[in-house]
Amino acid sequence: VRHFKVAEHAFGEIPHAVFYSAKANSNLTLLNVIARLGGGCDVVSLGEYLSAKKAGVKRIIFSGVGKRAEEIEKALRGGLDFFGVESKSELELIAQIAAGLGKVAPISLRINPDVDPRTHPYIATGLKSEKFGIPAAKATALYKYISQSKHLKAVGISMHLGSQIQSVKPFVEGLSRLIKIVGRLAEQKIVLQHIDIGGGWAVPFARGQKLPGPSDYVRALIPQMRAMHREFIIEPGRSLIGNAGVLVSKVVYIKSGQAKKFVIIDAGMNDFIRTALYGKFHRLEPVRDRGGRPVRVDVVGPVCESSDAFGRKILLSMPNPGDYLCLRTAGAYGYSMASNYNSRLRPAEVLVDGSKEYLIRQREEYGDLWKRQKPIKLERAPRIRI
Repeated sequence: VRHFKVAEHAFGEIPHAVFYSAKANSNLTLLNVIARLGGGCDVVSLGEYLSAKKAGVKRIIFSGVGKRAEEIEKALRGGLDFFGVESKSELELIAQIAAGLGKVAPISLRINPDVDPRTHPYIATGLKSEKFGIPAAKATALYKYISQSKHLKAVGISMHLGSQIQSVKPFVEGLSRLIKIVGRLAEQKIVLQHIDIGGGWAVPFARGQKLPGPSDYVRALIPQMRAMHREFIIEPGRSLIGNAGVLVSKVVYIKSGQAKKFVIIDAGMNDFIRTALYGKFHRLEPVRDRGGRPVRVDVVGPVCESSDAFGRKILLSMPNPGDYLCLRTAGAYGYSMASNYNSRLRPAEVLVDGSKEYLIRQREEYGDLWKRQKPIKLERAPRIRI
């Protein structure tokens, strides 16, 4: 809640809206908190769209490069602020579906501004080499195409540069390129209501790490925003919820290997994949510190992958089996990216509000692993040709 309000207050009198990026964590309770705060949601699938609607979210942006016909139809029937469109072929499909429903689809083209966000390559989305967005050079022609369609209406322009961006400069550069397009469109009598600058604000993972805050990102953009007289949209995800969540795990074994000491915990990369996927390590600390001289250890999970590690050569007050460790800044992209790899059960989610705690997602049970499977008994072994 505090992070949401800080993001909102950063804009001051500039017209704005905060659309929480549901992919960070789409738990219904959290989405309802966003709704009650007056925020919207940025969604990238029908599942996220329906979750946002079920949670009471009133304003929705539907983003993503691969929207299926079913998703487009359901969103048009259910209502949304706009589709964040990423190709002409997508525009053509939306127009076709809208015509069949007798509706006009609101559109915001996601522009690829070819700005280097200087972040991990897996989460850099604003470069021309990536699959995301429409080249700036093609924007004017596509907006003209929209203006000539009876079933499309241009309402905005969007960008999303990536995630965990630790500098304000890429946003300044990206917004400057959007504003130039908006100016060219206005000369052709195509006036847009919204300018969506996306998300990607960074959060600190290490103790004492100094990064820009919401006010820093917005302050750098206000001179450009003030002259535009449009509603500015942001799509924060990790920056709202990352530092609001932790992963709590139990120490199973202490193992002395040939070259190092391992602390083996019961959480694995299936529970929180960020460290395995990006090689980015979060702060780890004992829930109850036993004291003593810190020891350099690897903290690893039980999954049969060498990348299943949460800390390499970190200093840790040596725990005992049965003790609990806390992995910080785990509120985003935890459960939303969790899996049943190794047929492991996904964890529970608990919301803590002051002195109260609420179970907002039950821990899976083993029966859940095969609930939707339909085992059959083959009459004979499958025939294999060699």
